[in-house]
Amino acid sequence: MIRTAVLDDVPVLHALVRELAAYEKALDEVVASEDQLREALFGERPAAYAHVATAEEGGGEVVGFALWFLNFSTWRGVHGIYLEDLYVRPDRRGGGHGKALLAELARICGERGYERLEWSVLNWNAPSIAFYESLGARPQDEWTVYRLTDGALVRLGAAGERLGA
Repeated sequence: MIRTAVLDDVPVLHALVRELAAYEKALDEVVASEDQLREALFGERPAAYAHVATAEEGGGEVVGFALWFLNFSTWRGVHGIYLEDLYVRPDRRGGGHGKALLAELARICGERGYERLEWSVLNWNAPSIAFYESLGARPQDEWTVYRLTDGALVRLGAAGERLGA
């Protein structure tokens, strides 16, 4: 079953984010707290949204999640969904939870007139790549993702201040 995340899901969502980071060999990069996640999802001005996959048995235990936010295409002139994280616990994979989460986001896109559902996947994650391609998703090989964080982000921001930005 897929449902919109609720405030009481924040602790398990935080735990799942950490599990995903461990799977991606980047647990040491997770600095977000439960409070930050709670504010991002349920604060006065939510910055992101989440859906959870629950097990039919076991009282509806949360076994996976999708965390997403809106992006905008200047070429299409409409919003889309950027899927920040999709994760299903390893012992629950193969049960259709990941597909159901993606299908719910695709449904939302259709309902709201969004024309894109996009995400990134690590190049080494062959099982996920095969899964996404089985759904009809195609890699955008002509694009390379860039990121500024930490010191580089601070330095560029300081340069912007000096330049009167």
